[in-house]
Amino acid sequence: MEYNHADLFEGVADAIGDRVALICGDQRLTYAELDEHANRLAHHLADAGVRPGQHVAVQLYNGVEYAAALLATLKIRAVPINVNYRYVENELFYVYRDSDSVALLYDVEFEDKVAATVPEVPELRHLIAVGGTPSIPGAVAYDEALRDAPGTRGFPARSGDDMYIIYTGGTTGMPKGVMWSTEQIIFAFWNPTVQRPSKPEDIVENARNSGPLIMMPVAPLMHGAAQVATFIAWFMGATLVYTRKFDAADVWATIEREKVNSLTITGDAMAIPMAEELARGEYDTSSLFAYVSTGAIFTGTVRDRIQKLLPNVMILDRFGSTESGSTAEAVAGSTPEKGLRFAPDVENVTVLDDAFQQVKPGSGVIGQVARTGYIAQGYYNDPEKTAKTFPVVDGKRWLLTGDIATVEEDGSIAVYGRGSQAINTGGEKVFPEEVEAVLKGHPGVYDAVVTGIPDERWGNRVAAVIQPSGDAPPSDEELDAHCRRELSGYKVPRVYAFVDEMKRSPAGKADYRWAKQVAEEAQ
Repeated sequence: MEYNHADLFEGVADAIGDRVALICGDQRLTYAELDEHANRLAHHLADAGVRPGQHVAVQLYNGVEYAAALLATLKIRAVPINVNYRYVENELFYVYRDSDSVALLYDVEFEDKVAATVPEVPELRHLIAVGGTPSIPGAVAYDEALRDAPGTRGFPARSGDDMYIIYTGGTTGMPKGVMWSTEQIIFAFWNPTVQRPSKPEDIVENARNSGPLIMMPVAPLMHGAAQVATFIAWFMGATLVYTRKFDAADVWATIEREKVNSLTITGDAMAIPMAEELARGEYDTSSLFAYVSTGAIFTGTVRDRIQKLLPNVMILDRFGSTESGSTAEAVAGSTPEKGLRFAPDVENVTVLDDAFQQVKPGSGVIGQVARTGYIAQGYYNDPEKTAKTFPVVDGKRWLLTGDIATVEEDGSIAVYGRGSQAINTGGEKVFPEEVEAVLKGHPGVYDAVVTGIPDERWGNRVAAVIQPSGDAPPSDEELDAHCRRELSGYKVPRVYAFVDEMKRSPAGKADYRWAKQVAEEAQ
């Protein structure tokens, strides 16, 4: 057995085959049933010519088919490629081509966009349609693909060096394929509450001996956080629960129905509608004991609201990235509004200055959060960005996360924001995350994205795109006064643009290109 997702899942399925592995709506599969289901898809892909090391794109909503696609692809030593289902044709063309995918599983709901794009990508030669009968010539229906394939295994031996790729980003440019070995990604995202294994078989034994646990990743599986949470749950022998799409009422109803114990969200974009729905609805949340946010900003006002609604639930804010893994936990009392501090819970996490030297605690020197050890291999098809993001210093390979930070005297890391999003106005740096967090503390603000727009005098001026929480948006003067109580004057937005709905990715990431365009039009 190797530190390989397919090896480990098969070991867990052999150990606890009768335990429920996955629930999505009316679908419920045990570990043994899901393993057999994935075996059928794996054999179909292999028979269709997908070879070890080749890439299989997955453009689906959450469900059994997505989980099976991940497992099936890894079973034959191929590489799953997550595709954002909101992408338009030119973005799909980019991901299909950049990823060198040779097969695609897609929801029939997206068939028009797929049909318009696939003919331009000749390497993408095999299509599987989920949820209906395809109209694209040569495409096969998912049920048909599984019908005649065997449910047994019989796959070649795998390795901990097999590839796992997660496409991420897209807030300021096209997404990047983050490359991992299966062993490295398993350890980089290891659940800090569970002892690390000394050998792969330890993971199977842990799952065999675990008690009943029901875990729910709320984010879409096209987001790395949900994929990682899926395997964390299975490696703990837990029952995994999905909803097909994110809908706050459906999430809470599912938590009540399935008696979910732990859920994972991605920041305010999910937490805010969940808090609003929980406040106006009546849901039994007595089974829930952990509410975890990761992968996006989780503001203090939103967190406090969730805590008041769920007083007996542990609220956690995790720090990490697709390239670094899960690395730290927010220090109690710290928030993006007041200053965000994280305590590393893994080794080899630090802050490096411009000379790639570790920042001394309490020195006040500003640098980038960096990690060595279990980190990604680089970006697929982008050696230049790989070299820049993963420098080798004195023989040690580092990941520069892009998060600007310093180290406090107690060793905690104070994070200011993403360097790529920092706004330089009159020589001062403004980190959008801090301003966004303050704006969301105003009762008239449902959501906010802050960006920089050109200014002849200052170089850039701070601008905010606001989605109001009610019918009447707050005035510019109200927002200005609110911000000045919490922020230095140069951080306060000079332009406010109001929108009916904020544009974010399915995982809650802000679209800063769109926000900048909206703010410039408002100016």
